[in-house]
Amino acid sequence: MHHTRHFRSNHPITINKGAFMNIPTQAALLRPGPSPLPRLFSLISLLALLVLALTACSSPPPTGLERVKKAGKISFAMSGGYPPFNFYDTTNTLTGFDVDVAAEVAKRLGVTSAPVTTDWSGIIEGLRSGAYDGILGSMAVTAERGKVVDFSTPYYYSGAQLMVRKGAPFATPAGLAGKTIGVVTGTTFADDAKALGAGEVRLYKDDNQTLMELSTGVVDGVITDRVVGVTAMQGGKFDVVALGSPLRSEDIAVAFRKGDDTLRAEVDRILAAMHADGTLTKLSEKWLHSDITKR
Repeated sequence: MHHTRHFRSNHPITINKGAFMNIPTQAALLRPGPSPLPRLFSLISLLALLVLALTACSSPPPTGLERVKKAGKISFAMSGGYPPFNFYDTTNTLTGFDVDVAAEVAKRLGVTSAPVTTDWSGIIEGLRSGAYDGILGSMAVTAERGKVVDFSTPYYYSGAQLMVRKGAPFATPAGLAGKTIGVVTGTTFADDAKALGAGEVRLYKDDNQTLMELSTGVVDGVITDRVVGVTAMQGGKFDVVALGSPLRSEDIAVAFRKGDDTLRAEVDRILAAMHADGTLTKLSEKWLHSDITKR
């Protein structure tokens, strides 16, 4: 037989009410807490912004060719005072060999030609600052210029010519040593004047000024492009003659900003086609009555 013992404690049982206070009730268990969705949406938005930023950073800027195509026009700079290559006629219309070449290049690019005239002294800086797309204004290719711009293939060939007044007492270019020679600011002709031993080299805005100064006796000689000099002789406006043979030959090309490789390559392709199909020859004969597009 089993006996069940009953124990009776003489000590009262103490209940900690605080323990029950910490036990969540059913209502508390069912009450919704802070939703994680706003934080998730913020994270997604941040990631989307990062993706957009990275995409923007990784998207390359438009190439020179894309820029011109999008604009629907191409702007070539020139002085506007260099007949017969680029000058204003009696109706104040910009015209000349360079202007026609620029128009044909634009046509073959499928855009409009928008030539710009500016002082020659700052024409390269204008190109580098983005004021125009290129320089198609009878610029000679030199190593010094090649450090800051890129050149196309030549579209014509010429040379530096010394001009003097009719009846001047000079038999050869060497006779100008110690004399005053005028050239256009920013041209390569200043170096030619120094090589001749000029006593003073005066700088002018364009060849209309240099040749007028020569005609009136302000300077003893002027060095300019051979074709410009011959045209001045034939035009009758200036009382000048060429002295001797060209001092040197020059390759004349289109200048572009460094990095505009796609535009330069496309213009090279167009110029090659214009050489091959006779377009450049026709334009040369129209303006110069001779073909200067071949060496």
